[in-house]
Amino acid sequence: MSHHPQDAIAPHGGHLINRIASPGQKQEFLDQADSLPRIQLTERSLSDLILIAIGGFSPLNGFMEQKDYEPVVTDMRMANELPWAIPITLPVTEEEADRVKEGSWVRLDDPNGRFVGVLELTQKYRYNKALEASNVYRTEDINHPGVKVVYEQGPINLAGPVWLLQRDPHPLFPNYQVDPAESRKIFRENGWKSIVAFQTRNPIHRAHEYITKCALESVDALFLHPLVGATKEDDIPADVRMRCYEILLEKYYPKDKVMLAINPAAMRYAGPREAIFHALLRKNYGCTHFIVGRDHAGVGDYYGTYDAQYIFDEFEPGELGILPMKFEHAFYCTVTQGMATTKTSPSTPEQRIHLSGTKVREMLRDGKLPPPEFSRPEVAAELARSMHK
Repeated sequence: MSHHPQDAIAPHGGHLINRIASPGQKQEFLDQADSLPRIQLTERSLSDLILIAIGGFSPLNGFMEQKDYEPVVTDMRMANELPWAIPITLPVTEEEADRVKEGSWVRLDDPNGRFVGVLELTQKYRYNKALEASNVYRTEDINHPGVKVVYEQGPINLAGPVWLLQRDPHPLFPNYQVDPAESRKIFRENGWKSIVAFQTRNPIHRAHEYITKCALESVDALFLHPLVGATKEDDIPADVRMRCYEILLEKYYPKDKVMLAINPAAMRYAGPREAIFHALLRKNYGCTHFIVGRDHAGVGDYYGTYDAQYIFDEFEPGELGILPMKFEHAFYCTVTQGMATTKTSPSTPEQRIHLSGTKVREMLRDGKLPPPEFSRPEVAAELARSMHK
């Protein structure tokens, strides 16, 4: 499936991948369901399978072979030189790898054991975990949630093209499940030529509202694209975050310039590398611009405050295709009495109101609402309600 000539931007690599089985193919796979060797996917691998199938990871049509995996880990490029920042692999145990053979089909089950897809196994290969950790995550510290996953997963990657049996509606947010072919169609129908994407895994506060609106001042539309795949245990649950976005969009944004949809990806917490990855993913959804804020996709103190912005400079301007829009940390400035960043505000640090996510969670736990300069009152009330269920 290629893209439409009137799309604002072509998918990464030029073609939108579609690996959702046709009804006929699906039936063929179901007929073989009991005879195929099976691999049970983790929540993350299931997310990856879905994103490959719907074209979110174009040009990938399956899990990476060694020839792409290695240069992606070391140089952020596939074998054909196309930029790509995060390896998309299917790691398995020795025992699982022994059960499948190259050149055959493998049945993929979701974490509950349901048959969801197939892998045409072209290759099994060993990989270097320490190298993947130090390059992709910039640390080998097992306390880093992304590194922890790498060290706990199996030592062998299975590779090859995949098929998803069928695209199911999201169990929590079916109305916000808009896949790349569909988002591109909506952008075209609205006549939007420039669309900025905003990635988030946290509830949206006024700092985010401010930078998304700053970005919106210079493009046609905003694609608010919260991540709803696997996140850390202490991140605020997806359903609560979605209600916060709905409330905010209802009251504080123009109706005809903003689109809210879910990103089914799992969070890797890879900081700068994940910022590139998130940008390319949004390019596949049809966005022309991508907001990169403070410590994008970071965790703890593993990355410098603006490392995720600097990494974009490692590519030639046209290579990524999608344009980063870089923003500093925003806050409420008591001097100018409005939202600002250090670029526009004359304030000293003590004249600024900004709270960390951790601080907000503490306040909510103690039954206090964050101040209106930090969080819109309706959003704060929604967060407080969810905390005290």
